[in-house]
Order: sequence, then C-alpha cells, then structure tokens
Amino acid sequence: MKEDRALPNVYDFDKTVVYPDGGATFIAFCMRRHRRLLRYLPGLVLELIRFAVSHGRAAPFKAEYYHFLRGLPDWREEVRLFWETQADALLKPWYLAQKRPDDIIISCSAEFLLRPLCEQLGVRVVGTRVNPERGRLEGYSCYGPEKIRRLREAFEGLEIGEFYSDSLSDAPLAALARNAWLVKGDMITPWPEGSK
Repeated sequence: MKEDRALPNVYDFDKTVVYPDGGATFIAFCMRRHRRLLRYLPGLVLELIRFAVSHGRAAPFKAEYYHFLRGLPDWREEVRLFWETQADALLKPWYLAQKRPDDIIISCSAEFLLRPLCEQLGVRVVGTRVNPERGRLEGYSCYGPEKIRRLREAFEGLEIGEFYSDSLSDAPLAALARNAWLVKGDMITPWPEGSK
C-alpha cells in the first residue's frame, strides 16, 4: 500500500484497528465481572435497535447504552483493566506495524473508552462523546457524516492521506482521502469504486 508521509492517516476503530466492536466488547467485559449490571441489558438492546433504525443519528442512543456505567464502582478502573487485559488480543497486527504518531482514530465508540488506548499507542482520537459519570450521550453518535463534522471540529483544515474502514457507511470520509482502503478482518483492499 502506498503511504503518503505528508498527510495524516485516519482509521475507523471497530473491526478496523481492532477485531471486534470495542464498545460491545467492553460492555461484555464489565458484565462478566459485575453480574449486577445485567439489569441494564434490556435497555441496551432497545437502544441498539433505535440506533440501527436511525442510521446512527439517534440522539438518545448511548444514553442507555452506557447507562450501566453508573452501576460500576469505578469506571476508570474498568477501562484500565479492559485495555490492560484485552488490548494485545484485540489490536490488529497490520495496524501496529504501520502505526504513525500523526494517525487519527475516529470511531462511533465512546471517546472515554478509546482515549487510554490511543494515548498508549501515541495516536489521536475522536469518538462519540459520552459523559461516563452519568452514562449519557453528549451530542450525536460519531457515525457516518457526523465523523466528518467532528474531524473538522477537532482538526481544522485536515487533509487525509490514507483512510481505512471496515464499513461502507464511512464512504463520506473515504471520499476525502487521497487513498481509501476497505478492511475485512486482516484483509485490506482498495475502497470499492462508486462507493465514495
């Protein structure tokens, strides 16, 4: 793959930089450790359905999705333990091999969850804004066109060298990049023509 050294590379996170959905994996991790959190499961499922129906624009989404955080003794410690015990298995080797300090990870997953890992990796992050103290979404989910708005807000005048994602819902970002790549597992192929 051609690498453009002059411009930063932008990566989706879930199923792109890591194998699973990071938010769902974190929730499962917390629920395995704290069985009392299972009481939040029905609300979580309902919010996932609302999110799917609204194509990622549901303002209430992740209000219930992260509501379970209020049932944790210390959400910061859970995030720390999650990445300490899970990062090696979740991160894709191809990303680690090409990671650069000017990389930007953009994700629908909560920024509070991704920030410790991204700091450890030495890269920048933009994610869905969630108040972990209240377990509430602040603004829209960082999904689809919202990713462009949030990137422009965080990095004025940003130009993208290479863009990587597992999802065609990221076509608006792919269209802004010099080169875009579709990621399926560990397989990376050029972004499909006509999908930008």
